[in-house]
Amino acid sequence: MHWMMTATLICGIATVSLTACTQAQAQKDNPVQKVESTELIRTSQSWDGVELPDYLQGRPELVAVKYVFPAGQKLGWHHHPVMNYGILVQGELTIIGQDGKEKVVHEGEPVVEMVNTIHHGENRGNKPVILYMFYLSQKDLPLAVQHPEIPLE
Repeated sequence: MHWMMTATLICGIATVSLTACTQAQAQKDNPVQKVESTELIRTSQSWDGVELPDYLQGRPELVAVKYVFPAGQKLGWHHHPVMNYGILVQGELTIIGQDGKEKVVHEGEPVVEMVNTIHHGENRGNKPVILYMFYLSQKDLPLAVQHPEIPLE
């Protein structure tokens, strides 16, 4: 009986040691990854340097939109009555103000859009642009107002 208890104890120690060794090896092979945070932008201005307007009064409505612009595609002239910003995750997008000022947004870059200023966007590249935009709006407000009366060149 004594030998059975000794064998059980030795096996138990071996199992615990094996488990500890396995866990130690797993940690060595896959070190603990820490969450990284990188602030991409902090601003109170749109990309053209104009100060953003004060917040709207009333209950906010937050909207997130994924846009995909095919290569060579131009978006019509429009303006945003609400603040918005985003991250370009693929491609390169050129934003053109009605005054002719341009901003090229590259893959991985943030952009803060113009508010109440007419502009349009173009994908001048050879692959689709993927853009995630986040709007600070209110219920029943449009995210963009189109201006079809202004022809694209």
